[in-house]
This record gives sequence, structure tokens and C-alpha cells, in this order.
Amino acid sequence: MKILITGNMGYVGSVLGKYLKDAHDGAQIIGYDAGFFAHNLTGAAVLPEVGLLTQHFGDVREFPAGLMDGVDAVVNLAAVSNDPMGKMFETVTEEINFKASIRIAELAKERGVSHFVFASSCSMYGAADGGPRKESDDLNPLTAYARSKVATEDALGSRHWGEMVVTALRFSTACGMSERLRLDLVLNDFVACALSAGEITVLSDGSPWRPLIDVKDMCRAIDWAITRRMDNGGPIVRVNVGSDSWNYQVKDLAEAVSSSITGTKVRINKDAPPDKRSYSVDFSLFRELAPNHQPTVSLERSIMELRNGLQNMQFGDANFRDSNLMRLKMLQMHMADKRLNSELRWQS
Repeated sequence: MKILITGNMGYVGSVLGKYLKDAHDGAQIIGYDAGFFAHNLTGAAVLPEVGLLTQHFGDVREFPAGLMDGVDAVVNLAAVSNDPMGKMFETVTEEINFKASIRIAELAKERGVSHFVFASSCSMYGAADGGPRKESDDLNPLTAYARSKVATEDALGSRHWGEMVVTALRFSTACGMSERLRLDLVLNDFVACALSAGEITVLSDGSPWRPLIDVKDMCRAIDWAITRRMDNGGPIVRVNVGSDSWNYQVKDLAEAVSSSITGTKVRINKDAPPDKRSYSVDFSLFRELAPNHQPTVSLERSIMELRNGLQNMQFGDANFRDSNLMRLKMLQMHMADKRLNSELRWQS
């Protein structure tokens, strides 16, 4: 099996390549990445990409069609990957997250790829009252990032893809240890706060709901999607990915970290204006379609692995929110040193 992963040198992709090689005997993995965060290794004994068939560097906005030749499955992870980045680079977010994703899907169809997987997001539910959101519920995207995911799903759903099986995985908020760790994710941030300062400062009032998923369980879902049969859900599926037991209020996540890391205090800003991005999610369709690829990692295990990973790195930077472990900060560092321009293209 030959699998192409775009955005493979990021937080999820650094775990996914090895996962798929282990899951599929003889699998050949092709990586394609712009390399913005390739050097941000966290506790890696070796470069995560050493086991790939080939690693290519480039911009998905100019993806070379020839890389699709002989490919069985495409996993499209490449994206401007969170709300703060989307806010600063709104036009670029549309170009990369939406337009480039659809072009890559079209190239995959033309080249006879059997499976196309799009990394979507539950963030498209936005502000959602009235219980856990199902795939059939109304969407309320509040950010450029979330809008880009909706636009891509809509475009995928409105076209005929022939024999290619298309799956849009609406991932819960990612968490857990990776060889390219991000600390701009809620649980990862809280563990970093606990280790570096002994105190978690919740910037909101702690009431918003978030569904979470460990990065290893994201890989399990992708593994299902690259082999999904067309009669298992139809030619195009949009599915929430996560677990009902992993719907948490932000304040509960802070308390869970405090309980796991002795001596950690929790401070919640009760005077903060409410965060409108609040949603819990229903994962019953995912349970029905992918019973053998359900999440297996517990919240406690994610916290433990983050703690151990950061401790092994001798992490202790209380100012980590200004470090290269924050994706937006890393892009700003590249731009300040004139390595990237405002369109997120490498400067020659």
C-alpha cells in the first residue's frame, strides 16, 4: 500500500507516518510538507521521517501531480492549523485549507487514487447549545479556520468522485505527546503550565465545552479512513471523530491535570467574557462505522505521556507561549527573520 501524507512534518503527521507503517506490513509512505515546523523536534531520538519511502518539500498550493502516481490513499493534513493563525492569515487559510485541498482531491481522482482523507474539525460547530452535535446538525463556524473546513467539506460533498472513497474526519481538539509537540492546544498547554509554573491559568471562565482526542487515536481513525469500503457509509462520509466520554468543560481539564501533577494550582478567570466557542459532540456515527478503530487512550494517559515527554526534554519554560512550540509564534519568527513572507511562502 502506498500512502501520500500532506503536512506530514507537523504535530499529527510526525506520529502518523510510523503508525501507518506499523499497521500495514510493507506500506510505503510518501511525505509532502512545506517544512515550517520541521526543525521543532521534541524528544525525538531520530528524525520521524527516516522510515518514509520519500520526503518531499513544497507548497500544497503548487502540489506536483506526479507524486500521485501509484498512490493508493491520500491523507490531507496540510493546513493553517488553528484559529489564531487563521485570524492573522485569513486569505492564506482559504488558499491552503480549502482551495489546495480540493485541487489535491481532484488530482487524486484523476490519478486513480482509491481513498482520499480530509482532516476536518469539530470546530465548525462553533457556539452550539442544546446538547451534543451530530453530523446532521447546523454548523456555526466562528473563525476563518473553521470556515475553511466547512467550505472544503461542502465542496467535497457537492462533487462526484467516481470510484474514489472520500472521508472527512471531523476531529475533536487534538492532544497528547508528539515528536513535534504543539503547546497551543488546550490540554497540552495546561500540562506545560503545570510543569513550568506549578499553576494553570485558565484564560476563560472555564465553562466552554470541548471534545478532545489523543493524537494516537487520530491516527487510528485515519487508518480506518484509508481502507474504508464504499458500502461502509457511502462514497462520501463526514464523521465526528472522538469519544463521548472525552467531552469536557475546560475547567474540568485543568482540574484533571492538577490531580495528575502534584502541587499544581488552578486559577480560573471568573470575570473573563464567555468564550463563544463551546460545543460538545455526538460520536455515535463513528462508533457505528468504525467499531474497530475507536479511541483507546484515556485522558489520564494523555496527561501522563505529555508530562513524561516534557520532563524528558527537561522542559521548564514558563514563557512557552512565546516559544517555537506555539505554531503562530514560529511563523512570526520565520517572518521576522525574512524566511517567510506574508503569504507564507519561503523567501529565496
